[in-house]
Amino acid sequence: MRHNGPVNETKWINPHQPQTLYMAVILCYIQAVFVLLSFGYLGPLGLFILVGLGGGGFGIANEKKWGYALAVAAAVFQVLLFVAVGGLSALADVQVLIGFAFDVLLVVLLLHPMSRSYERIWFK
Repeated sequence: MRHNGPVNETKWINPHQPQTLYMAVILCYIQAVFVLLSFGYLGPLGLFILVGLGGGGFGIANEKKWGYALAVAAAVFQVLLFVAVGGLSALADVQVLIGFAFDVLLVVLLLHPMSRSYERIWFK
């Protein structure tokens, strides 16, 4: 059977990317699910984080500059929102501390020099 059209190369994850980006994509999807589960609590701000993390992860997996920018914006916004609303005093609760640590980890993975270098060179 012959295929005459372009091959659909859309990916949800891309194991050929550096480990930092690969793990960031997976973490974007996981955090997007948690935002979806707590959507009533976050309201419209949660919608931006949900779309930013889910869409950004998808864009990164497909090596799109817009995906990287969207994921970075949503991840940084998520950390800033936590600090503004909950304050660092909320970190006394271990459960909150673990959640915040994953938020910060996502930002670190996305802004890691290996991730940034790969994005600058290969993303379109």
